[in-house]
Amino acid sequence: MRLSVPGPRSLAGQLFAMQAVLIAVVVAGYALFAYLGDRGQAEDAAGRQARSVALSIADSPFVSEAVGTPDPTARLQPYAVRVMRDTDVDFVTIMSPRGIRWTHPEPQQIGRPFQGHIERAQRGETFTETYTGTLGPSVRAVTPVRDDGRVVGLVSAGIKVEEISKRVQDQLTALLGVAVGALVLGAVGTYVINARLRRHTHGMNADELSRMHDYHQAALHAVREGLLMLDWQYRVALINDGGRELLGVGGDVVGTPVADLGLPAQLTGALLASEPRVDEVHLTAERVLVVNTSPVSGGERRGTVVTLRDVTELQSLMGELDSERGFTQALRSQAHEAANRLHTVVSLIELGRAEEAVDFATAELELAQALTDQVVAAVGEPVLAALLLGKTAQANERGVELVVSQDSRLDDGLLPPSLPARDLVTILGNLIDNAVDAAQGRVPSRVTVAAYTDTAGAGAGAELVLRVSDTGAGVDPAHAGLLFQRGFSTKPAGPGGRGLGLALVHQAVHRHGGTLTVTEADEGGARFEARLPLDAAGPGAAAPAPVGGPGVGGAV
Repeated sequence: MRLSVPGPRSLAGQLFAMQAVLIAVVVAGYALFAYLGDRGQAEDAAGRQARSVALSIADSPFVSEAVGTPDPTARLQPYAVRVMRDTDVDFVTIMSPRGIRWTHPEPQQIGRPFQGHIERAQRGETFTETYTGTLGPSVRAVTPVRDDGRVVGLVSAGIKVEEISKRVQDQLTALLGVAVGALVLGAVGTYVINARLRRHTHGMNADELSRMHDYHQAALHAVREGLLMLDWQYRVALINDGGRELLGVGGDVVGTPVADLGLPAQLTGALLASEPRVDEVHLTAERVLVVNTSPVSGGERRGTVVTLRDVTELQSLMGELDSERGFTQALRSQAHEAANRLHTVVSLIELGRAEEAVDFATAELELAQALTDQVVAAVGEPVLAALLLGKTAQANERGVELVVSQDSRLDDGLLPPSLPARDLVTILGNLIDNAVDAAQGRVPSRVTVAAYTDTAGAGAGAELVLRVSDTGAGVDPAHAGLLFQRGFSTKPAGPGGRGLGLALVHQAVHRHGGTLTVTEADEGGARFEARLPLDAAGPGAAAPAPVGGPGVGGAV
């Protein structure tokens, strides 16, 4: 036969037991205190009542007159019985100055000595004491009866302790009834509260809750994605290590309002929004984040859960992939055109026009080679050269002429390790895409790209200058302050949305400590210029600006 060992009591059950015991102890203690206090008060009240009755009898002229008669008992006994009945005392004893009783509730005790202390009354004092006499323990008062200043008798009035206890017991019974009612109400309230607590804790005990907390903390630190929990007042209730890293916040931020975290305005607005946000792309100073928000509600708004995913590297790779895809599409288009030209050459030969065929083929080869030679001669850095060749072909497909300015020069090996080619692809590629969009359909449709190093001044070091100009409509001065914000665009939104390219450019330039400006181009369009500082130890740090280049004064 197996004995089942009861499992640990749930946290709600433990709290219920503790609260029930606590209420019982408090009520019992209060009852005991009240009983002792009421008993003491009852004895004091009985003493005051006996003293008042004794003094009233001693001051009565009837008593003074009766004690002087030959038989005081005959007149005083009926009087004493009447006073006991009217004043609710247990005995009234009138006696001689030597303590011989003239009256008593038990007539057989008349004529016998009074049991108790009378010395102070014989000296003219009135006092109260508790003494055990013929009727049992009683609280009694003894006072003298005076006639012309002489003590001619003594009066004692008293209430039995048994009667006092009966009064206290009646009060105690009522008190215990109230205490039991309070205990029942407390137990019911405790049960209701703990039933609610049991629902919230799912009946788990303290050990289970402790283990769940440990797992919870371990999971938060193990998850690399950012997790942020906000309370109903949009203050940080919880943030994991990934969230701190992605948002760039340090220290104890729990309890801090979202608006005080120093995040970009658009990201702060997304976190403060009441509606859910799904896979929104937001930029911080150094990262591209995908943000999802979901309100926590259970009949009322309780807060918001925010997840953050870092797609900075993915965004850079996507930029490079877009450039490669554009280059590939341009090569495919050129291959198609080359096939057309080849058919033309073959047809000319078949027609016996060999000389015209050679001239046609040579002209096409010279044009393609001239474009490649121009780009490679100006930009020796292979990644940027490939980007420019691809963007040139892509722009031609859209009817836009992309020109690399003659003052451009960026030799291979010039860029320091702190300025990776990937970031340059992000900056230059997005600026070119923006310029091609602006110039498309204009007359002329031209985009001019310049890339060179420039000495910014004595002791200031060298800068890499990337400038892109177009023949578009230019930039409205009213939009200048919004141009580099995520989501802002003057063009209709496409399938993938707009307004991210220039924001990525601004982020990359800012990350490398550079500057990004936009002014009016010579041909009326917009001119974007990014200046990136080069390390002093970089291979091209000391290289002067090219002859004929715009220099510092031409930057803005």
